[in-house]
Amino acid sequence: MATISSVRTQSMELLLAYHQNPSTQLRNRLVRLNVGLVRKIAHRISYQCAEPYEDLEQIGHIGLIRAIERFDPTQGCAFSSFAVPYIRGEMLHFLRDRGSSVRVPRRWQDLQKEGQREHARLARLLGRQPMEHEVVQALGVSVGEWREARLAIKNRSPLSLDATISHQTDSTITLGDTLPDIDYQSLQQREEDRQILHRALGDLEDRTRQIIEAVFLKGMSRKDVAARLGVSPMTVTRRIQKGLDEMSVNLTVHQGDRSDQCAVDSAKSATA
Repeated sequence: MATISSVRTQSMELLLAYHQNPSTQLRNRLVRLNVGLVRKIAHRISYQCAEPYEDLEQIGHIGLIRAIERFDPTQGCAFSSFAVPYIRGEMLHFLRDRGSSVRVPRRWQDLQKEGQREHARLARLLGRQPMEHEVVQALGVSVGEWREARLAIKNRSPLSLDATISHQTDSTITLGDTLPDIDYQSLQQREEDRQILHRALGDLEDRTRQIIEAVFLKGMSRKDVAARLGVSPMTVTRRIQKGLDEMSVNLTVHQGDRSDQCAVDSAKSATA
């Protein structure tokens, strides 16, 4: 029986291979090797909501595939740490999307408003809070219709973010848990951009890469970089522009991903 260590080693080897030459076959092997992550998270969430485990597991595979496609094994990050937010995020998005807003019929909306007016009128007339049957009698409707209208209006009201999304008494997943974490999404996007730029830098000629890293990553001035390398500041500027142009072309040709182009454009804007 394979040990956890050997599975991790095999997974990392496949991730490196997929990173260098992506293929559906490699991706499917990686999915099978890491399916335990999906099952673990699906089991945990299934105990906290009313959705079937099988549905959560299926949705979780989408997150796993996205993590495989975006992971850069050369950055030294553990794949499990990288993949868990993708898997859990897909499941929580699924749970949030399953919820539907309650559309209250116009008849019930009007009945609720009329009932409030009658309640206030009867309270003034009787000198006390009216009973339900008194309000219903004044409205000329049945008790059943009145209660359905009130329940519909109540269910339409916004819920607290601390409200659980399941009728189970031991549910711990709240509406707030299913909302996307904007801060985390921003952090995740920055990490992906960092990996993209690091990969693009590795394709540059050594001197050009050194100059770009010194200016953008180490915060050195172009004048200081020029003095260290024994060249003019204008040469440094030309090298930077040439390097960024090469990164832009390479990413456009090999990636075809708008987010990659945006990452390079952000760097190029800093040279303006």
